Amino acid sequence: MGKKPQENPQLDMTPMIDVVFELIIFFVVTLVEAQKKDESIELEDGKHGIVLTPEELPPTHMQIDIGLHQNGPKKGKPRISMGDIEITPAEIKNRVAQRLKKYKDFPVMVRADFAVPHKAVAQVMNACTEAGVWKISFVAVQEDKTNARKRLKKIKK
Repeated sequence: MGKKPQENPQLDMTPMIDVVFELIIFFVVTLVEAQKKDESIELEDGKHGIVLTPEELPPTHMQIDIGLHQNGPKKGKPRISMGDIEITPAEIKNRVAQRLKKYKDFPVMVRADFAVPHKAVAQVMNACTEAGVWKISFVAVQEDKTNARKRLKKIKK
């Protein structure tokens, strides 16, 4: 014998609302982590380059930061990072290769502090080209960095 149909069937929305809130939290945290960058990096002057706003960048672009350690035993040594996580050139190569499988073609944006030795930048470029990405761009600023140049002199002393 079958059940009698209810006159006012109701659907419990509580689990669905819980899932929606968990998704919102996940996407907010992911977005914040993806947009982190090393604020200690002072970019080189680039008065004659192409000006791009964040809205003009393709969503598939990859940004790699190269700065200097600010304290600790590695103070003054190069620090390569993506987001806020320090990584090695080998890890860059793996990440670039994985992204290349997914997107086929994407630009790599390198934000390097003007005081970083060229060797660190070359390691990042080599890791990208070994993985198969040749579109490597460098982020710079349009204003003069006179105060930053004084800081570089202090670092070198």
